[in-house]
Amino acid sequence: MAVKITDICIACGACIDECPVEAIVDDDDNPTGEDIYYVHADKCVECVGYHDEPACAAACPTEGCIVWSDVVDGQASRDEIGADLRKGDTPCVE
Repeated sequence: MAVKITDICIACGACIDECPVEAIVDDDDNPTGEDIYYVHADKCVECVGYHDEPACAAACPTEGCIVWSDVVDGQASRDEIGADLRKGDTPCVE
């Protein structure tokens, strides 16, 4: 996964509307069954080639809701974000 939506998500839908590759689904379509929005790891490209930062995080009104997570091999990712920031607790946008 490139970015992850945490359990503080308020389900406003802003991230879904902004994702250029349609990698985000709402809680009804979350494959884990959790009651939060979900980022499909095999689709997320961290907006590389689309925006200067992940558009979902920039649009999100909940501070710290969207965080950096592991990169999927073969998927585009932001080289400047190291493994130390990809532990699932560092917000993509501050």
